[in-house]
Amino acid sequence: MTDAKRDNNQVPVMLGVSNADGKTPTPIKIDPTSHTILMENGSSGTDLGGDDAARDNNQVPVMLAVSEDDGETPVPLYINPATGALLVTC
Repeated sequence: MTDAKRDNNQVPVMLGVSNADGKTPTPIKIDPTSHTILMENGSSGTDLGGDDAARDNNQVPVMLAVSEDDGETPVPLYINPATGALLVTC
């Protein structure tokens, strides 16, 4: 399991969950020059279930968003563990 990296003030980085299993905490990567989040097309992805925030070994939770269907149901952000890219619908 990946633990969230921390800055010098012990603030953890953003985590999503691996799109391979829907539960392994995975860091979200950004381009250090442009400070933009790496993204990939996730429109053909599969919901692997679980709407509770997964946590790393240090109990840092993954990020959640709300469902576009009802605006209330928590939904974990899926990350490609090979690239660190956030999966989005393009």
